[in-house]
Amino acid sequence: MIEARHLRVLRAVAATGSFSAAARELGCTQPAVSQQMKALETSAGTPLLIRTGREMRLTQAGEALVRHAAGILAGLTAAEEEVAAIAGLRAGRVRLVSFPSGSSTLVPSALAALRAAHPGTRVSLVEAEPPRSVEMLREGDCDVTLAFRYERADGTCAEEWDDLVVRPLLADRLVGLVPEGHRLAKADSVTIGELADEPWIAGCPRCRRQLVEVCESAGFTPRIDFATDDYPAVIGLVGAGLGVAVLPELAIESVRPKGARAVTVEPAVQREIVALTLPDLAQVPAVAATLDHLARAAAR
Repeated sequence: MIEARHLRVLRAVAATGSFSAAARELGCTQPAVSQQMKALETSAGTPLLIRTGREMRLTQAGEALVRHAAGILAGLTAAEEEVAAIAGLRAGRVRLVSFPSGSSTLVPSALAALRAAHPGTRVSLVEAEPPRSVEMLREGDCDVTLAFRYERADGTCAEEWDDLVVRPLLADRLVGLVPEGHRLAKADSVTIGELADEPWIAGCPRCRRQLVEVCESAGFTPRIDFATDDYPAVIGLVGAGLGVAVLPELAIESVRPKGARAVTVEPAVQREIVALTLPDLAQVPAVAATLDHLARAAAR
């Protein structure tokens, strides 16, 4: 294999015409130049220099190698500089996937702080709900995933992330949402059972499943009249008096609940908000910085 250091020596020898002059230019000894040239000729499998007395000239193979060496060494220098920029967070790219309520609450402040600290780092954002967002991470379609999971009644979680780096961000409690004129709108807290006879408006499929599980654990099955993945639509339907809902706090924080009132629901149910990445990606400076800024945004 031809090494870059040998190419640099060959170029110096070709430019100066001798081993001793090349050694002076490179700041090394003449025997060192001679040894590296021998190693290069061994790698090339053919002579590169013809020595006649005090003169030294390139063979045809030597001329070809010198001609290509300029481009090779220039490309290598550019690559080294680019890698150094990425390692020093002067450059880099992070592909982030987030669920919608995370995109509108945690992501903006995290990315603004990241850009201020490292303006050369570019972040792209795509929205997807877990488990699809987690699949995108495992399939190499993103570098960081903002995701959530609910805890089952037995304390376990349906999602397994043992193969991923998990950065816990916050516990997002579910709160009740009722119309402003509802009989429970001014209550400090309500039990889920007090809403058993109400028409329900459900959110995304995973949130919907969680709602059914929580209600069934309280002894009833919710009558779901409307279902939508759009949190503002859920809040709008509640505000119009068409039913009640249970939503994560982040979802309510991201939308002004016009005509609706949030109430504390007992027993407490919460979802775990995390940032996920692959073990190898966690060592990339731009990815590590993104995780840090997401954690700081969640702590505010």
